[in-house]
Amino acid sequence: MTDVLLATDADWVVEEVAGALCAPDVSFRVVRSGHEVRPAVAASTPDLVILDFQIGNMGGMATCLDLRLESGVGRLPRLPVLMLTDREADAFLARRSDADAWLVKPLNPLLLRSTAQELLARSLADNAERPD
Repeated sequence: MTDVLLATDADWVVEEVAGALCAPDVSFRVVRSGHEVRPAVAASTPDLVILDFQIGNMGGMATCLDLRLESGVGRLPRLPVLMLTDREADAFLARRSDADAWLVKPLNPLLLRSTAQELLARSLADNAERPD
């Protein structure tokens, strides 16, 4: 079972992501603010984190940086992060926050699905290569 954590405060983003990634072996958890992401990851580690760039007062960039810092000191595992940006220019900020991939809204469901699958496959391969 693939567990996806989506952080957004927009219902239409939830609907589009769920529609694109819906499958019998995929479960979704949705949090409505960036502040909720770290506790959600700590409670149950997802396979993929999808962050909306514009969420509340702790946006996707700050949330991604928070996850990377926590991972860097060993408090959380390094997880694949897909950022959903509002415009092409935001790719610079997604890259600076160390997101693994980013897509510009409005979302293309086929591109969203293929990007998520690629990130999951890469994460599985990276984990298989790491010694325990």
